[in-house]
Formats: sequence, C-alpha cells, structure tokens
Amino acid sequence: MLRGPIHNGLIFSFTWFPGHGLCRGRPNTGPFSEWLMGAFADSHRAMVRMSQNIYGAFVMSGSMAFFALGDTCVKLIGTDMPLSQLLFLRGIVATACVAMLAWRMRGLTLRISRADGLLIALRSLTEVGAAYFFLTALIHMPLANVTALLQTLPLTVTLGAALVFHEPVGWRRASAIALGLLGMVLIVQPGGAGFSAWSIYGLIAVGCVTARDLVTRRISGQVPSLTVALTGVAAITIFGGVTSVGTSFVTMDAQLAGLLLAAAAFSVGAFSLSVLAMRNGDMSFTAPFRYVGLLCATILGFVVFGEVPNALAAIGCLIVVAAGVFTLLRERAVKHAPA
Repeated sequence: MLRGPIHNGLIFSFTWFPGHGLCRGRPNTGPFSEWLMGAFADSHRAMVRMSQNIYGAFVMSGSMAFFALGDTCVKLIGTDMPLSQLLFLRGIVATACVAMLAWRMRGLTLRISRADGLLIALRSLTEVGAAYFFLTALIHMPLANVTALLQTLPLTVTLGAALVFHEPVGWRRASAIALGLLGMVLIVQPGGAGFSAWSIYGLIAVGCVTARDLVTRRISGQVPSLTVALTGVAAITIFGGVTSVGTSFVTMDAQLAGLLLAAAAFSVGAFSLSVLAMRNGDMSFTAPFRYVGLLCATILGFVVFGEVPNALAAIGCLIVVAAGVFTLLRERAVKHAPA
C-alpha cells in the first residue's frame, strides 16, 4: 500500500491492484491517520487561539493607550476649566456615545430586578466618586504617578474580594499584594519631599474603583454590561451638572472644545477596545498588556508636561507592575487548577 497525498483534510491511501496500477483511493481511518488528523486539528486550534491572543493583546494595548491619551487631554483642560463643567460636558458626549453603542449592540434593558437596581445605584455612586477623585488627582499630580496608582487595582480588588467575599487568597498572591502596596507607598511617598496632598485623592479614587468592581461582581448576568456602563456615565454627567450650578461656565475656544471632544472620543474608543479585548484571546495572555497604559502615561507626561518621576516613584511603578502581572497570572492559574 502506498501513502497518498492529503486532500480536503483526509489522508488517502492508494491500493495497488495487479495489472491495474493505482486505481482508487479510500480514506485511511487507521490509528495513525486518526492521530495525525487529530494533531492537525489541535495545531489549527492552537494557531487560531494564538491569533486571537495576539489580536486581544494588540486591542488591550490600544485601549490603554487611548485611556492615557484621554487623561492627557483632561489634564490639559483641567487647568482652564472647573472640574464640574468638565465632568458635565465630557459626560454629555460620553453618555450619548455609550447609549448609541448600547443601542446598536442591543445592550439596553429596563427589566432590572430590585436587587440589581440597588447594586447598579451603588455602583453608580462609586463611579461618581472615582471620577471626581481621580480627575482631581490627575489635574494636580504627574500623569505617570496617578496612572501607576490605578495600576494597583488587580491587587486591591483581590484583597477586597478576600476581605468582603471571603475568597481564598494563597500566600503567593498575598505576598504580591503586600509588595504592590509597598510600591504604592513609594509612589505616594508620605512624609517625603515627593509627597503631594493630591495623592490622597488618588488613593481615594483607587478605593472607589475597587468598590465599584466588587459591586459589579454581584450584579446578575441578566443585566447587559452596556446598561451598567451607561448608568455609570449618566450618573457622572448628572453629578457634574448639579455641582456646576452656581459656578460660572468657562467660554470654550476652539482649542478647549477640540480637547474636550478628543477626551470624550478617546474615552469611548478605550472603552470599546477594552470590550473587544475581553472577548478575544485568553485573559491570562491579554490582561498583563493593561500595563502598557503606564508606559504611555510616562511618555506622554514627559513629552507634553515635562514630568519625570523621581527614583522612588519609578521603583514603585516597577514594583506595582510586577506584582500586578504576577497576581493576574496567578489568579488565572488558580481558576484553571484541577479541583
């Protein structure tokens, strides 16, 4: 028997008949052929998964870069416009964009249970607090420093889940959390020459975002994610509008208007790309690329504002990144560990 070529995914063997030569082919279903076909299938699935991982990593990096660009625009606006007006105007654009996105993707619903409604309301409050304290810190702190504080979220959420929901945390992740908190202290530098009172606003923002993520975990899967996101941005918009009452609105020139539209566009783009990143590739592969945002923030802070983190802050940033990546990878390993 002579082995034939691979055709249409099947391995054909040709049978030799005396006087007739190679006369017909039939699928070879022997053990070797079945193994080889299985190997081809596994290889194809691995290539598809790797392509999805690369795409997911690229999209995640783009999302983080957009977040950094949006923060840069906000920081530029914040020196010339009251924060309440900034929250209100940016919120109008962001709310309209998220509402349109939710409508196009059929992610809107009004059928929300009482329990989910209370959780969404609580989440919206934490979203408002996070926006206010983060943007206040962003306007007054170096861009890289405040971005690095937010990079501790994988650590604080893991710690919060252990304290509030009693989720098990092994000694490896506990050590990474402790190391990451040390990096946070190096960034804030309490009592040191590099300390700024605005760092407290950044720490409160981290606490608000941590609470937001913990509350989000308790919202049932029956509520679309875009509905939850829409209520959050709408709450920020309402907060900005209410707090701007009685304050004098700054007349926007072309530069301020352009920066505001750019900030809103970058925010919506970052959100959209983050959704794509969640839906493509393995999270254990794509999640560490969220720290590309810190690199982008450091570069933008230097180029746009002339900011250079001091040595302690730079060391703290590296520690936070290392601890965060380890925690993300460790959580993935724990979830997929055999029971």
